[in-house]
Amino acid sequence: MNNIQSIIEKAWDNRDLLKEKEAVNAVKEVVNLLNVGELRVAEPTTDGWQVNEWVKKAVVMYFPIAQMETIEVGPFEFHDKIPLKKGYAEKGVRVVPHAIARHGSYLAKGVIMMPCYVNIGAYVDSGTMVDTWATVGSCAQIGKDVHLSGGVGIGGVLEPLQAAPVIIEDGAFIGSRCIVVEGVRVEKEAVLGANVVLTGSTRIIDVTGDDPKEIKGYVPERSVVIPGSYTKKFPAGQFQVPCALIIGKRKASTDRKTSLNEALRTHNVAV
Repeated sequence: MNNIQSIIEKAWDNRDLLKEKEAVNAVKEVVNLLNVGELRVAEPTTDGWQVNEWVKKAVVMYFPIAQMETIEVGPFEFHDKIPLKKGYAEKGVRVVPHAIARHGSYLAKGVIMMPCYVNIGAYVDSGTMVDTWATVGSCAQIGKDVHLSGGVGIGGVLEPLQAAPVIIEDGAFIGSRCIVVEGVRVEKEAVLGANVVLTGSTRIIDVTGDDPKEIKGYVPERSVVIPGSYTKKFPAGQFQVPCALIIGKRKASTDRKTSLNEALRTHNVAV
Protein backbone atom coordinates (compact mmCIF):
# COMPACT_ATOMS: atom_id res chain seq x y z
CA MET A 1 0.00 0.00 0.00
CA ASN A 2 2.88 2.37 0.75
CA ASN A 3 4.18 1.78 -2.77
CA ILE A 4 0.78 2.61 -4.29
CA GLN A 5 0.58 5.76 -2.17
CA SER A 6 4.02 6.84 -3.34
CA ILE A 7 3.06 6.39 -7.00
CA ILE A 8 -0.16 8.37 -6.46
CA GLU A 9 1.67 11.24 -4.76
CA LYS A 10 4.24 11.46 -7.57
CA ALA A 11 1.54 11.42 -10.25
CA TRP A 12 -0.37 14.13 -8.40
CA ASP A 13 2.68 16.39 -8.50
CA ASN A 14 3.49 15.50 -12.12
CA ARG A 15 0.39 14.74 -14.19
CA ASP A 16 2.52 13.67 -17.15
CA LEU A 17 3.03 10.43 -15.20
CA LEU A 18 -0.63 9.61 -15.86
CA LYS A 19 0.48 8.70 -19.37
CA GLU A 20 2.52 5.84 -17.92
CA LYS A 21 1.15 2.40 -17.11
CA GLU A 22 2.43 2.31 -13.52
CA ALA A 23 0.52 5.44 -12.50
CA VAL A 24 -2.63 4.44 -14.37
CA ASN A 25 -2.64 1.01 -12.73
CA ALA A 26 -2.09 2.56 -9.28
CA VAL A 27 -5.05 4.92 -9.70
CA LYS A 28 -7.30 2.10 -10.88
CA GLU A 29 -6.15 -0.12 -8.01
CA VAL A 30 -7.10 2.54 -5.46
CA VAL A 31 -10.58 2.85 -6.97
CA ASN A 32 -10.94 -0.95 -6.96
CA LEU A 33 -9.90 -1.09 -3.29
CA LEU A 34 -12.46 1.62 -2.48
CA ASN A 35 -15.05 -0.45 -4.32
CA VAL A 36 -14.54 -3.44 -1.99
CA GLY A 37 -14.06 -1.41 1.19
CA GLU A 38 -10.37 -2.20 1.70
CA LEU A 39 -9.52 1.50 1.45
CA ARG A 40 -11.47 4.49 2.74
CA VAL A 41 -11.22 8.19 2.04
CA ALA A 42 -11.66 8.75 5.78
CA GLU A 43 -11.53 6.30 8.65
CA PRO A 44 -12.27 6.39 12.38
CA THR A 45 -9.33 6.54 14.79
CA THR A 46 -9.04 6.72 18.56
CA ASP A 47 -8.80 10.51 18.23
CA GLY A 48 -11.67 11.02 15.80
CA TRP A 49 -11.44 10.72 12.02
CA GLN A 50 -8.44 10.61 9.70
CA VAL A 51 -8.76 11.90 6.13
CA ASN A 52 -6.60 9.98 3.65
CA GLU A 53 -5.77 12.77 1.22
CA TRP A 54 -3.79 10.53 -1.11
CA VAL A 55 -6.87 8.37 -1.68
CA LYS A 56 -8.85 11.46 -2.68
CA LYS A 57 -6.03 12.37 -5.07
CA ALA A 58 -6.41 8.98 -6.75
CA VAL A 59 -10.16 9.49 -7.14
CA VAL A 60 -9.61 12.92 -8.72
CA MET A 61 -7.04 11.49 -11.13
CA TYR A 62 -9.34 8.62 -12.09
CA PHE A 63 -11.50 10.96 -14.17
CA PRO A 64 -8.83 12.11 -16.67
CA ILE A 65 -7.60 8.54 -17.30
CA ALA A 66 -11.06 6.98 -17.65
CA GLN A 67 -12.74 6.87 -21.05
CA MET A 68 -16.34 7.71 -21.84
CA GLU A 69 -18.37 4.58 -22.54
CA THR A 70 -21.96 3.72 -23.24
CA ILE A 71 -23.49 1.62 -20.47
CA GLU A 72 -26.65 -0.30 -21.32
CA VAL A 73 -28.85 -1.74 -18.59
CA GLY A 74 -31.93 -3.30 -20.14
CA PRO A 75 -33.85 -0.50 -21.86
CA PHE A 76 -31.78 2.18 -20.10
CA GLU A 77 -28.65 3.80 -21.45
CA PHE A 78 -25.96 5.85 -19.73
CA HIS A 79 -22.85 7.56 -21.09
CA ASP A 80 -20.15 8.04 -18.47
CA LYS A 81 -16.54 7.42 -17.44
CA ILE A 82 -17.28 5.35 -14.36
CA PRO A 83 -18.94 1.92 -14.53
CA LEU A 84 -21.94 1.02 -12.41
CA LYS A 85 -21.52 -1.18 -9.38
CA LYS A 86 -22.33 -4.88 -9.87
CA GLY A 87 -22.75 -8.13 -7.95
CA TYR A 88 -25.28 -6.97 -5.39
CA ALA A 89 -26.63 -10.43 -4.61
CA GLU A 90 -23.25 -11.81 -3.60
CA LYS A 91 -22.58 -8.66 -1.57
CA GLY A 92 -25.85 -9.12 0.34
CA VAL A 93 -27.14 -5.69 -0.69
CA ARG A 94 -30.80 -5.06 -1.53
CA VAL A 95 -31.18 -2.71 -4.50
CA VAL A 96 -34.60 -1.47 -5.56
CA PRO A 97 -35.05 -0.07 -9.09
CA HIS A 98 -33.89 2.66 -9.87
CA ALA A 99 -31.10 2.74 -7.33
CA ILE A 100 -27.65 3.59 -8.72
CA ALA A 101 -24.19 3.18 -7.20
CA ARG A 102 -20.98 3.91 -9.05
CA HIS A 103 -17.93 1.68 -9.11
CA GLY A 104 -15.56 2.91 -6.42
CA SER A 105 -18.27 3.24 -3.79
CA TYR A 106 -18.58 0.64 -1.04
CA LEU A 107 -21.82 -0.93 0.15
CA ALA A 108 -21.57 -3.32 3.09
CA LYS A 109 -23.72 -6.41 3.61
CA GLY A 110 -27.24 -5.56 4.69
CA VAL A 111 -27.40 -2.14 3.05
CA ILE A 112 -30.79 -1.35 1.50
CA MET A 113 -30.94 1.03 -1.44
CA MET A 114 -34.33 2.39 -2.43
CA PRO A 115 -34.31 4.47 -5.65
CA CYS A 116 -31.26 6.57 -4.70
CA TYR A 117 -27.71 7.46 -5.73
CA VAL A 118 -24.31 6.62 -4.20
CA ASN A 119 -21.25 8.28 -5.71
CA ILE A 120 -17.62 7.17 -6.12
CA GLY A 121 -15.52 7.11 -2.94
CA ALA A 122 -18.55 6.87 -0.64
CA TYR A 123 -18.61 4.26 2.13
CA VAL A 124 -21.97 2.91 3.35
CA ASP A 125 -21.75 0.49 6.26
CA SER A 126 -23.91 -2.50 7.17
CA GLY A 127 -27.60 -2.24 8.00
CA THR A 128 -28.00 1.26 6.57
CA MET A 129 -31.07 2.32 4.61
CA VAL A 130 -30.61 4.83 1.78
CA ASP A 131 -34.20 5.81 1.17
CA THR A 132 -36.00 7.10 -1.91
CA TRP A 133 -34.25 9.91 -3.81
CA ALA A 134 -31.55 10.22 -1.18
CA THR A 135 -28.05 10.95 -2.47
CA VAL A 136 -24.72 10.01 -0.92
CA GLY A 137 -22.05 12.27 -2.40
CA SER A 138 -18.51 11.41 -3.39
CA CYS A 139 -16.36 10.27 -0.46
CA ALA A 140 -19.14 10.63 2.15
CA GLN A 141 -18.83 8.17 5.04
CA ILE A 142 -22.03 6.58 6.34
CA GLY A 143 -21.92 4.34 9.42
CA LYS A 144 -23.79 1.22 10.49
CA ASP A 145 -27.58 1.14 10.95
CA VAL A 146 -28.06 4.68 9.67
CA HIS A 147 -31.35 5.75 8.11
CA LEU A 148 -31.12 8.35 5.35
CA SER A 149 -34.76 9.29 4.80
CA GLY A 150 -36.43 10.29 1.56
CA GLY A 151 -34.81 13.14 -0.33
CA VAL A 152 -31.81 13.48 1.99
CA GLY A 153 -28.77 15.13 0.41
CA ILE A 154 -25.42 14.04 1.80
CA GLY A 155 -22.80 16.25 0.16
CA GLY A 156 -19.69 15.05 -1.59
CA VAL A 157 -16.19 16.51 -1.43
CA LEU A 158 -13.08 15.82 -3.47
CA GLU A 159 -11.35 19.17 -3.30
CA PRO A 160 -9.83 20.79 -1.32
CA LEU A 161 -8.02 17.57 -0.52
CA GLN A 162 -7.55 18.32 3.16
CA ALA A 163 -11.26 18.88 3.63
CA ALA A 164 -13.05 16.18 5.58
CA PRO A 165 -15.99 14.49 3.87
CA VAL A 166 -19.45 14.46 5.37
CA ILE A 167 -19.53 11.80 8.08
CA ILE A 168 -22.71 10.23 9.45
CA GLU A 169 -21.82 7.94 12.34
CA ASP A 170 -23.43 4.68 13.48
CA GLY A 171 -27.11 4.64 14.36
CA ALA A 172 -27.90 8.19 13.22
CA PHE A 173 -31.33 9.04 11.80
CA ILE A 174 -31.45 11.73 9.11
CA GLY A 175 -35.00 12.96 8.51
CA SER A 176 -36.70 13.70 5.21
CA ARG A 177 -35.21 16.40 2.98
CA CYS A 178 -32.28 17.09 5.29
CA ILE A 179 -29.10 18.45 3.72
CA VAL A 180 -25.67 17.76 5.25
CA VAL A 181 -22.70 19.23 3.37
CA GLU A 182 -19.22 20.79 3.69
CA GLY A 183 -17.69 18.13 5.91
CA VAL A 184 -20.22 18.31 8.74
CA ARG A 185 -20.07 15.30 11.08
CA VAL A 186 -23.23 13.85 12.63
CA GLU A 187 -22.14 11.77 15.59
CA LYS A 188 -23.48 8.42 16.78
CA GLU A 189 -27.25 7.98 17.18
CA ALA A 190 -28.04 11.65 16.58
CA VAL A 191 -31.47 12.47 15.13
CA LEU A 192 -32.06 15.20 12.55
CA GLY A 193 -35.70 16.17 12.12
CA ALA A 194 -37.12 16.85 8.67
CA ASN A 195 -35.61 19.73 6.68
CA VAL A 196 -32.56 20.36 8.86
CA VAL A 197 -29.79 21.98 6.78
CA LEU A 198 -26.22 21.68 8.03
CA THR A 199 -23.29 23.39 6.31
CA GLY A 200 -19.83 24.19 7.58
CA SER A 201 -21.04 27.62 8.71
CA THR A 202 -24.48 26.67 10.06
CA ARG A 203 -25.01 27.70 13.66
CA ILE A 204 -25.97 24.63 15.70
CA ILE A 205 -27.46 25.87 18.97
CA ASP A 206 -28.07 23.69 22.03
CA VAL A 207 -31.17 25.12 23.72
CA THR A 208 -31.65 22.37 26.30
CA GLY A 209 -30.02 24.33 29.15
CA ASP A 210 -30.60 27.69 30.79
CA ASP A 211 -28.38 29.42 28.22
CA PRO A 212 -27.90 28.61 24.52
CA LYS A 213 -24.63 26.95 23.56
CA GLU A 214 -23.41 27.31 19.97
CA ILE A 215 -21.29 24.83 18.01
CA LYS A 216 -20.36 24.48 14.35
CA GLY A 217 -19.33 21.64 12.09
CA TYR A 218 -20.73 18.72 14.05
CA VAL A 219 -23.77 17.39 15.87
CA PRO A 220 -22.94 15.74 19.22
CA GLU A 221 -23.91 12.10 19.66
CA ARG A 222 -27.55 11.28 20.45
CA SER A 223 -28.62 14.91 19.94
CA VAL A 224 -32.14 15.56 18.67
CA VAL A 225 -32.08 18.43 16.16
CA ILE A 226 -34.80 20.46 14.44
CA PRO A 227 -34.68 23.43 12.02
CA GLY A 228 -34.66 26.87 13.61
CA SER A 229 -33.85 30.48 12.83
CA TYR A 230 -32.26 33.52 14.46
CA THR A 231 -32.39 37.24 13.77
CA LYS A 232 -29.41 38.75 11.96
CA LYS A 233 -28.79 42.38 11.11
CA PHE A 234 -28.03 43.38 7.53
CA PRO A 235 -27.61 46.83 5.95
CA ALA A 236 -31.18 46.54 4.68
CA GLY A 237 -32.61 45.54 8.05
CA GLN A 238 -33.10 42.54 10.30
CA PHE A 239 -33.97 39.16 8.83
CA GLN A 240 -34.37 35.57 9.94
CA VAL A 241 -31.46 33.24 9.09
CA PRO A 242 -31.67 29.43 9.30
CA CYS A 243 -29.92 27.53 12.07
CA ALA A 244 -30.27 24.13 13.74
CA LEU A 245 -31.56 23.66 17.29
CA ILE A 246 -30.57 20.83 19.62
CA ILE A 247 -33.75 20.35 21.65
CA GLY A 248 -32.94 17.16 23.53
CA LYS A 249 -31.01 13.93 23.78
CA ARG A 250 -31.82 10.44 22.62
CA LYS A 251 -31.52 7.98 25.50
CA ALA A 252 -28.59 5.58 25.51
CA SER A 253 -30.08 2.18 24.76
CA THR A 254 -29.00 -1.17 23.41
CA ASP A 255 -32.16 -1.09 21.31
CA ARG A 256 -31.61 1.74 18.86
CA LYS A 257 -35.10 1.51 17.37
CA THR A 258 -36.70 1.89 20.79
CA SER A 259 -34.51 4.87 21.70
CA LEU A 260 -35.27 6.49 18.34
CA ASN A 261 -39.04 6.10 18.73
CA GLU A 262 -38.87 7.50 22.27
CA ALA A 263 -36.87 10.52 21.09
CA LEU A 264 -39.26 11.29 18.24
CA ARG A 265 -42.31 10.92 20.47
CA THR A 266 -40.89 12.82 23.46
CA HIS A 267 -39.72 15.79 21.41
CA ASN A 268 -42.53 15.69 18.82
CA VAL A 269 -40.03 15.69 15.94
CA ALA A 270 -41.28 15.46 12.35
CA VAL A 271 -39.21 13.12 10.20
